[in-house]
Amino acid sequence: MDPIVLAAGTALVGAMATDAWQQARGSVVAWWRLVRSNNQAEDISAELAEVRNQVLTARNEGDEDTERALAAVWQMRLQQLLSEDAARAGELRRLLDDELTPVLPVDEQARVGTIVMKARVSDTGRVYQAGRDQHITE
Repeated sequence: MDPIVLAAGTALVGAMATDAWQQARGSVVAWWRLVRSNNQAEDISAELAEVRNQVLTARNEGDEDTERALAAVWQMRLQQLLSEDAARAGELRRLLDDELTPVLPVDEQARVGTIVMKARVSDTGRVYQAGRDQHITE
């Protein structure tokens, strides 16, 4: 799955639990209107409101599994849009960077950030890379 899709789906669901959700939702619906039709954008608006209630309930109950499952659903939907037109990735990146990530709490912003790692090894060298915690026992 495209990394931008993973980040955007996670950020979208995370933004649902913030006070700035109405603003973020408006941006998502406007983006959806660009890549789909007005009718589908209105359907998405209603669906986002319903999913937000599920996210808020999951957060109140400490149910991280439900929240992850909801993010996965949106990741699949976003991946479908990118599969139809890869040029949408730039638009989705802008939505993520300009509208969704800024409304997230700082700890959640770190979860949706992009990590780029490069390594070069020669001869018998080794490289160990991780996007987060790493434990090596040799």
